Amino acid sequence: MEKEDQEKTGKLTLVLALATFLAAFGSSFQYGYNVAAVNSPSEFMQQFYNDTYYDRNKENIESFTLTLLWSLTVSMFPFGGFIGSLMVGFLVNNLGRKGALLFNNIFSILPAILMGCSKIAKSFEIIIASRLLVGICAGISSNVVPMYLGELAPKNLRGALGVVPQLFITVGILVAQLFGLRSVLASEEGWPILLGLTGVPAGLQLLLLPFFPESPRYLLIQKKNESAAEKALQTLRGWKDVDMEMEEIRKEDEAEKAAGFISVWKLFRMQSLRWQLISTIVLMTGQQLSGVNAIYYYADQIYLSAGVKSNDVQYVTAGTGAVNVFMTMVTVFVVELWGRRNLLLIGFSTCLTACIVLTVALALQNTISWMPYVSIVCVIVYVIGHAVGPSPIPALFITEIFLQSSRPSAYMIGGSVHWLSNFIVGLIFPFIQVGLGPYSFIIFAIICLLTSIYIFMVVPETKGRTFVEINQIFAKKNKVSDVYPEKEEKELNDLPPATREQ
Repeated sequence: MEKEDQEKTGKLTLVLALATFLAAFGSSFQYGYNVAAVNSPSEFMQQFYNDTYYDRNKENIESFTLTLLWSLTVSMFPFGGFIGSLMVGFLVNNLGRKGALLFNNIFSILPAILMGCSKIAKSFEIIIASRLLVGICAGISSNVVPMYLGELAPKNLRGALGVVPQLFITVGILVAQLFGLRSVLASEEGWPILLGLTGVPAGLQLLLLPFFPESPRYLLIQKKNESAAEKALQTLRGWKDVDMEMEEIRKEDEAEKAAGFISVWKLFRMQSLRWQLISTIVLMTGQQLSGVNAIYYYADQIYLSAGVKSNDVQYVTAGTGAVNVFMTMVTVFVVELWGRRNLLLIGFSTCLTACIVLTVALALQNTISWMPYVSIVCVIVYVIGHAVGPSPIPALFITEIFLQSSRPSAYMIGGSVHWLSNFIVGLIFPFIQVGLGPYSFIIFAIICLLTSIYIFMVVPETKGRTFVEINQIFAKKNKVSDVYPEKEEKELNDLPPATREQ
């Protein structure tokens, strides 16, 4: 009977698969799409900025002003992401996980319409404001989707479903690169359509997601609606007997009652969550400051130096995006086999090696004829490494290491760190590149090394464990027994021997 229950718990039902698809395609896909959508048509958009300025002022725009306006267009997206991250706690606690995703579509459909009409309206200000709004959408979705899917999934599928949002982000980037080919929509007439298409996934999610269940954990722990939570679990699992899982959620609820709601400020002061919080900040910082955006920024220049024709660079870039999608898809299937910790170590170590070799290759590419090809290989290897661990795992990890009452605040902190780091890299990397040239990637190599050391020494494996079990593993690191000795001893004694030994 026990074996049958375990087999049931691990089932990927049609309802769970469709809920996962709608959440990730309607939200995470847009994040990736808007990251890449303005890259290909940038020259046509800047020409539109210049033409609009000329129509208004009867003179061409100054070079500095145009650069500033374009910089604002690009940087408003991560800045909006930061604002969106700050809204996560309020939205998920008041509207629920599913409700927050549905509300978030306002920040996608409205700017999609505005960007699509910006050329007709002859206003580049609309584009800049819309980039802020789609950034807010991405900031909310990048935190809420992993939270929602992590709470819908049975524990043995939590890793695989937790990586799905990152998979759809990479698919969004690739689709934007393909639609952004000169022969498709990267043209004087096509770029407003390219920008406006971001509203399509949002519309699909708004129509269909209401028919799927809310997070059972949210319904039971925060709404105290046991019957609704049980019904949601039965719909997701595909059978009536969900008593074991309901009991596990009740245990989480019991463990949370003493703490109550944990705000961001309270989370920073709690000794019992100290290492979870530090790990979140380290992983999110490492994810963004390890150089992934810089690699993409530098990629075109590397391809050109290797002899790729300027018109063909767009196809090579799309090929790199396809590699990213493929490796993230591989991660979906191996995350429950190899575990989160191992994938993080493999990923950051691969990125570290790629950054070191790339530095050497860039320094020597003018003296050794075949070095540019080594640079191309380094870019591809780096993309593979980041797709395996640093890109998909940190958001999944936040879902697993925090319980219900602290999870929204943890996502607000992790999301804020993610977007601020993203914004900083976009802002300062061009200056680093001018100052250090080919040696820029040494900085990213050092960050990869330090993050790998931290993961090796601190981060535990969370594969196949319940949220309560993971929390109890961290309790030993946090020395919670100094604060709650009797409770801590009882919780650790309730664990299986293999878990206690860790």
